[in-house]
Amino acid sequence: MDPQPRNRELWLAFLTILAITAVYLYVVMRTGSVPAASEVFGHSLGIVGFLLMLMTETLYSIRKRTRRARWGKMSSWLQFHIYTGLVGSYMVLLHSSWKFQGLAGVVMLLTVVIVVSGFIGRYIYTAIPRTAEGAEIEARALEEAIARTEAQLQQWMASQPRAAQALAQRLAALPEVPKNQLLLVWGRTFLEWGYRLQWWYEKRKMNAEARAQAAQLEKLLARRRRLQRQMASLATARRLMAAWHSVHIPIGMALFTAAFIHIGAALYYATLLH
Repeated sequence: MDPQPRNRELWLAFLTILAITAVYLYVVMRTGSVPAASEVFGHSLGIVGFLLMLMTETLYSIRKRTRRARWGKMSSWLQFHIYTGLVGSYMVLLHSSWKFQGLAGVVMLLTVVIVVSGFIGRYIYTAIPRTAEGAEIEARALEEAIARTEAQLQQWMASQPRAAQALAQRLAALPEVPKNQLLLVWGRTFLEWGYRLQWWYEKRKMNAEARAQAAQLEKLLARRRRLQRQMASLATARRLMAAWHSVHIPIGMALFTAAFIHIGAALYYATLLH
C-alpha cells in the first residue's frame, strides 16, 4: 500500500535531455550557428517534440478513462506522461531557435506554463495515497493501515528489553504530524526533512547496539507518521487536485490550439506559397 514515488521518470527525462543537448551542441559547433526552425535538424526537433507533447496530452487521459482495459498500471502511465511532457517540451524549446516573437512565442510561453503546472500537479498527486496500480486509497483503508502499524509497533516494544522500550518511547515522542492540512500537502517535504534530521541527531547519540535496535523502530515510526499525515491531509489534497485539474486542462487545450494554428501557418507559408 502507498508506494513512494521513485522519481524514475524525472531521471530518465533528465538523461534524455542531456543526450539531446549534446547532439544540439554538436550541430551548433559543426554549423557555427543556432539551427533554424526551418532547417532539417530544427524542423525535426519540432516534429518529434510536438508528437511527444501530443502523446502527453492524449494517452494518459485515454488510459484514465478506460478503467476496464489492462494496459499497464496507472502509475506507469503517469511516469510516461511526465517523461514525454518534459522531453517534448524541451525539444520544442530547441526548435524555437530562441526566437519567441508572434504566435511561436505564445506557444512557447504556454509550454513553459504547462510544464510548471505539471510539476505542481505531480506534487499534489503524490500527496494522495495510492495502491501500486495508481488507484486512490480511501480513508477507511488508511485507518486500517494505521491500526496495523500501531499494533506492529506495540508488539515490537513488548518484545524488547526495558532499555529499548524507554528508547522507543523517547523516539516516538519526536514532533508529531502537524494539524495544518495545507502545510501537510505543500510543506510535507520540508517536514520530513526536519523529522529525518532529528532522527539523525538521535542516532548519533546511540551506541552500535542501540542503533541496531532503533533500525526497525525507525521504519515503523516513519510508516505510522506517513500514514497519519496522509490521513490528515487526504480531503485537502483531493480538493487541491480537483482545483489543479480545472486550471491545467484549459491551459493544455489553449497550448495545443495555438500549436496547431502555428503548424498550419508554417505549412502554409513554407509550402503553399512556393
